[in-house]
Amino acid sequence: MRNIAKQEQIDLSELENITGSGKEDRLTKQDVLDYLSTRNLQSDSVDGILENPIDDTLLTISGEDEIMAMDRMRKIIASRMIESKSISAHVTSFVEADMSPIVSWRNKFKEKFKATSYQSLTFTPIIIEAVVKAIKDHPMINIQVQGDQIIKKSHINIGVAVALPSGNLIVPVIKNAELLDLKSLVIAVNDLAHRARINALKTDELDGGTFTVSNVGSFGNVMGTPIIMQPQVAIMAIGAIQKKPAVIETPEGDFIGIRHKMFLSHSYDHRVIDGSLGGGFVRRVADYLEKFDINRSI
Repeated sequence: MRNIAKQEQIDLSELENITGSGKEDRLTKQDVLDYLSTRNLQSDSVDGILENPIDDTLLTISGEDEIMAMDRMRKIIASRMIESKSISAHVTSFVEADMSPIVSWRNKFKEKFKATSYQSLTFTPIIIEAVVKAIKDHPMINIQVQGDQIIKKSHINIGVAVALPSGNLIVPVIKNAELLDLKSLVIAVNDLAHRARINALKTDELDGGTFTVSNVGSFGNVMGTPIIMQPQVAIMAIGAIQKKPAVIETPEGDFIGIRHKMFLSHSYDHRVIDGSLGGGFVRRVADYLEKFDINRSI
């Protein structure tokens, strides 16, 4: 019986949930075989996700290995990520943006802004502002798919991926982001991120997103290929801002200088978004960032 369990990758916690038909409810070989005949590896139910997601590799577990059960949130994340990969034809386009004007502007205002508004001025809301502007220029990014119908959403609701202390990920949503100025976006991002980390979000603050932004740069990553949040059709990853040598063009000629560069990774659903739109959209976001008005105030 244990050989069967090992071959079929049934771990101890899963065995304990099988009802035994033997004496004093002991588990028999036939019980395990019956269980295997009915187990559905493709279950859409979160509770049906196996403790061990590998179904084609025989695991070798030693006595020194630690076996950990997924918590419910990790099961939900696993289920949704697999579902998204099976639904959407993922394609990713990359653009490198010169963030030097924004870095200088933020350095100029961040201390004053924190003293007057008690808010941290991070790069995320500044980038979200550029994303919203680009969506207005390319409204077919802000869509959803239902069967063979495309639904163009009337409002721009930006999901912001937040890493929790547990290591799990949650995505609260800024509703009607097209109606918010930069200061309002800063407050909304800070508020949602804080309440996400202390488990104080409301249910409706996790629903209704039409586009998602994930700041992988906060982990020190230069780029990423994020998975689309269904039923959305696109998601953007923000890489770390790094100092790099770059060619600077001037009327007097070209020269090498130090610039603050950042990669933007735009993953989109190739069923409904072609490369010209998906690539053009992320290029437009970078254009808005590079043309940021350094004379503006907040």
